Order: sequence, then C-alpha cells, then structure tokens
Amino acid sequence: MSKSLRFIGLDVHKDSIVIAVAESGQEPAYVHGEIPNDWAMLRKTLKRLASGHLLRCCYEAGPCGYGLYRRMKEAQIECIVVAPSLIPVQAGKRIKTDRRDAKKLAHFLRSGDLTEVFVPDEEAEAIRDLERAREDAKKAQRVARQQLGNFLLRHGRRWPDSNWTRKHLDWIRQQKFQHQAQQRVLVDYIKTFEEATEREEQLVKDLAELVRHTKLYPLIRALQAFRGIRLITAVTIAAELVDLRRFGSPRQLMAFLGLVPSEHSSGATQHRGKITRTGNTHVRRILVEAAWSYHYQPRMSKAIRARNEGVSPGVQRIAWKAQKRLHGRLYHLLHKGKSAQKAITAVARELAGFIWAVGQEPALLVEE
Repeated sequence: MSKSLRFIGLDVHKDSIVIAVAESGQEPAYVHGEIPNDWAMLRKTLKRLASGHLLRCCYEAGPCGYGLYRRMKEAQIECIVVAPSLIPVQAGKRIKTDRRDAKKLAHFLRSGDLTEVFVPDEEAEAIRDLERAREDAKKAQRVARQQLGNFLLRHGRRWPDSNWTRKHLDWIRQQKFQHQAQQRVLVDYIKTFEEATEREEQLVKDLAELVRHTKLYPLIRALQAFRGIRLITAVTIAAELVDLRRFGSPRQLMAFLGLVPSEHSSGATQHRGKITRTGNTHVRRILVEAAWSYHYQPRMSKAIRARNEGVSPGVQRIAWKAQKRLHGRLYHLLHKGKSAQKAITAVARELAGFIWAVGQEPALLVEE
C-alpha cells in the first residue's frame, strides 16, 4: 500500500517553530503544535508525523539561515526553503500570526504555489558572508566619509581639488579648530573613517586570498575577462548566483535580478513600467555599476589583457563580443534621447545575458 503525502509548513523563529499540516486531499490545513527551536525535538515530531505517510516540508528563507534545511536533508526528510516575498497573499485576510503563517505555508506547499529558493553549499555560503561583510564595510566607510565631509563643510573648510585623495586627507588632518570640543569631533571622525577604510581593505585582501581555494574560483576568474568586472564584482556575482546553469535562459537570470520591465496589462491594453527591482539586489547593483564602463570604445587594455590570461578562448570571445555589443547599445540609446540611467540599466540587463553565457561554458578555464 502506497503512503500518502503530508505537507508540513514550518514557521521558524529563533526560539520556536510552529508546525502546520496539510493532508493530501482537500481538507483545510491545521496547526499541529508549537515546539522550541531544537533539532532533536523537531526530528522526533516529524518522525511521528511520518508514521504511514511521506513528508514534504518547507519554511521561509530568513535570519535563521539554511542550517535547518541541511539537517533535514541529512536526515533524508524532503524540505524546501521558500521565498517569503513570493508567497501568495490571500485578499481579505489581514490578521498575521505564527499559526496562520504555518498553515498558509502547508496549504500553498500542497497546492504547489510556493517558489523555492536556491540553497548554496556551505563553502559558497561562507564566501557570500565574507563578500557581504565587505559590502557592509564599504557602506560604513561611505557613511564615515560623508559625516566627516559634512562636518568640515559646516565650518567653512573647503578643499579646492579632488576629494579623498592622499593630499585631501593630509589637509583634513592638518585642520585646527579654536574650540577643543570641535577639535575632538574632528579627531573622532578621522579615526572612524580610517578604521572603516582599514576594515574594508582587510576584507578585500581576505577575499582575494580565500576565493582561490574554492570551487567558485574558475567562475570568478572567468568573469574578470569582462570590461568593468574585477575581483570584487566577480566574487559578488559568483557567490550570490553560485551556479549559473540553474537559470534555463538569459531571460530567467535577468528576471531573477529584477532587471526586466514591470508590466500591467489588461485586455488589449499593454503597459510596461520601470524594472521590477525584485530578486538579488547585490548583483543588480554591481551590474549597473559595471555597465558604466561600456561608455568607452571597445579595446583590450593592458589590465583587461592581464585578466584574460588563462581564461578559455570561449569566455574570451564572449567578453569581447560583450564589449562591442554593449558599447554600441549604450551609444545608440543615449543618442536616441534615453536618459543615462535608463540606458545604463538596459546595458546592465544585456550584460547579465553575457554572464549567463559564460556560466554555460563546459570548461571555464584552460588547465594550467
């Protein structure tokens, strides 16, 4: 006799897990109970629920991470992690509780309306954590720099040349204020900026050292063949996307990055708006930054040639084709009257397509 399916929705929090069950069939989902967030207790509960049934479980991606997913996978319990923003919203239901959330997960898991997120392996997740820490450090550096600059501007201290060069920083350190309170503020702002800069630089060094020993390194090295993509950009793309073969087409990758136009169409009326801005914000941001480099005429500069060394001929051809195509595309859009931001976004979208093509290469790098 074949076992029936039981669909389990888990509303996972730091200290507790609410468990809901939807039986195979049309019966409403129900709450089984609430337990502490303890793997041994959850496994025991799931074992009882599995008596005479096959289990299919899910929980939302969130701050609790992928540890529970990996434990369930080791225990051979079928589980998926779902995208919270893509869980269907039931109109008219405006009460949100943990119990209702768990029931909703079980219900939509049974109906097949949940979107599964890609779970990276532990090595890729570790590099992703380091890459995001560097991004946080860069943000802290920008904030410290802005605070220092605003403080000097409020007191009429203006630097006539390029900001944040070595000369500019030496000039800032030489500033003197009549009141001791303001002098101490200056010292504190300078110290904060220098510490943030040192932190960001150290994390860049850590990334450069550690990615060489990971499975992501061939992709990271290949991506640097593109104009506008150096180490940090390549690491961000590789760590956030991990396996580009999971996207069936360039369009799927573009949609995942939120670079496709939003649409609101009804009947014979079609209306397309701004890009959706859904999906992975980290990769979308750096692709937009990289797209600005395609203002320049296509050429193999000394730096780009160095980054192309050791890269497979297939990847080199894709990167060179991208240079020519994207420069022409940007030139055409700007001379057509498109705003710079819209033109750059369109180029970033096409750059994602070329990156997808690199990810499909059977051998990313020539063996050395």
